Amino acid sequence: MDTSRPDLNNSSAGKAPETTAATQAGATTGPSNFIREIIIEDLKTNKYAGRVRTRFPPEPNGYLHIGHAKSICLNFGLAAEFGGKCNLRFDDTNPCKEEIEYVESIIQDVRWLGFDWEDRLFYASDYFDQLYEWAVQLIKAGKAYVCDLTADEIREYRGTLTQPGRNSPCRDRSVEENLDLFERMRAGEFPDGSRTLRAKIDMASPNLNMRDPVMYRILHADHHRTGDKWCIYPMYDFAHGQSDSIEGITHSICTLEFEDHRPLYDWYLDQLGIYHPQQIEFDRLNLTYTVLSKRKLLTLVQKGYVRGWDDPRMPTISGIRRRGYTPEAIRNFCGRIGVSKTNGTIELSLVEHAVREDLNRRAPRVMAVLRPLRVVIDNYPEGLVEELEAVNNPEDAGMGTRKVPFSRVLYIEQDDFREHPPKQYYRLAPGREVRLRYGYFITCTGVVKDDATGEVVQLHCTYDPETRGGNAPDGRKVKSTIHWVSTAHAIEAEVRLYDHLFSRDLGDESEGQDFTACLNPNSLEVLASCKLEPSLRGAAAGARYQFERLGYFCVDPDSTVDKLVFNRTVPLRDTWAKIEKTQKEKSGRT
Repeated sequence: MDTSRPDLNNSSAGKAPETTAATQAGATTGPSNFIREIIIEDLKTNKYAGRVRTRFPPEPNGYLHIGHAKSICLNFGLAAEFGGKCNLRFDDTNPCKEEIEYVESIIQDVRWLGFDWEDRLFYASDYFDQLYEWAVQLIKAGKAYVCDLTADEIREYRGTLTQPGRNSPCRDRSVEENLDLFERMRAGEFPDGSRTLRAKIDMASPNLNMRDPVMYRILHADHHRTGDKWCIYPMYDFAHGQSDSIEGITHSICTLEFEDHRPLYDWYLDQLGIYHPQQIEFDRLNLTYTVLSKRKLLTLVQKGYVRGWDDPRMPTISGIRRRGYTPEAIRNFCGRIGVSKTNGTIELSLVEHAVREDLNRRAPRVMAVLRPLRVVIDNYPEGLVEELEAVNNPEDAGMGTRKVPFSRVLYIEQDDFREHPPKQYYRLAPGREVRLRYGYFITCTGVVKDDATGEVVQLHCTYDPETRGGNAPDGRKVKSTIHWVSTAHAIEAEVRLYDHLFSRDLGDESEGQDFTACLNPNSLEVLASCKLEPSLRGAAAGARYQFERLGYFCVDPDSTVDKLVFNRTVPLRDTWAKIEKTQKEKSGRT
């Protein structure tokens, strides 16, 4: 077979040819992994005529998640590195589960991650006529037959890992009868589930996928692209390899669960005698405190555990985008974890680290008080408002500075005051002096409490006018700096504090266990009356900021002109890592 056959579609007609093996054989720009090594070797030997063509082939039966991001980055990244091309193809062979909504969301997600398939957007449904013709070809060659067994009977006849399967009673039908029945299946003569088209391979094969797999099933369902033209639809295993062949894919990169399907992938292509891509498998992404099963994610949406596919607690790309993650952070994360031939689990903290690292460079700093406590500076002149200079991002001098208003009455965080401070608590307390960020030293002189609850509702303080900017002329030091917002200038906002959706790692979850029992009841806390510095007025949806000392936050699409809504992207520190370490230490002592 000619593995160097040029691309079979015409999407690149008239364009410059892809980079040749001669120019790419020595490419070493990406991190080393076994897939890169395969491609480099193929380019050295001029396999596939020096072409590199990959594809990202999602089924549009749900929203993409961060596990898909790894595959997207890998396929598009390899193609870019070696001067090749990567297609976006929807493997839309099951009309009962696929929706236009999912197609549109997938397109948006891949674009958001920063990748471009140019004019190479394809659908497996584009190839239904050709796939049907190839199925007929296999029937005529005595390699496929129409089977009357039900789905349960097919499973029963298939056998087990230790027992060979049994031949279907329909296996020896004549070519003529099979052709007639298959045509009648296409014509809609038979009800759903009454017949299938199966490949005739080997019911005693040690690989269960090779025991006469189903190629076509009857589904009287409208397809999102082909309407009611078809009532028989190809199975994924029959459509996938042939779609790769039609598109001239060179390296068909799949996750490890498809490794046992590779012999079937090869068998179809070999029996049809058509262009043969190479399937390569790599480890799928698994994360702690996360589920990446479309079925389970759909359950979370349908049963109302989350507010939709784009809920910021979801691991979907639309969810993490809404939460404030950046595409750069996701691409960096995917690059760092690499690929291997062994499945494992990655700590969610590594994703969050990548996000913090990226936002630290690009997010402007602002001051926000989430749980406000009123502070009156008794010796500050009434009516005076000063404009203090604040740095927008200490990591990027080019982002400049801004002015923040300072006045006699401020808000600080409730957590930044303790009437009876514990040991090693250095923030504000009665008689204690602290620094206000960009402002002055203040000392707490009095406490006002609610008569009914005993809750502290207001502090009285004095300030040292000689300490503007945060330094004392006499050289005295303070142990804490706290942030603040002027009450007269503050704007109000709702802030949604998101945390892990699950309260424990689900890595050891057994099948059949109710995974929803592990949901974190504290995964969302909504704060309704937060106080923000006035520079945030009019902040656009999607804008990201660091709230100083609190974490990174993103403007939610629910925001309006009259009401800002922020989502917490990540805290400044990984508190969960500390919790997990403590839990492990406790369990080790018991």
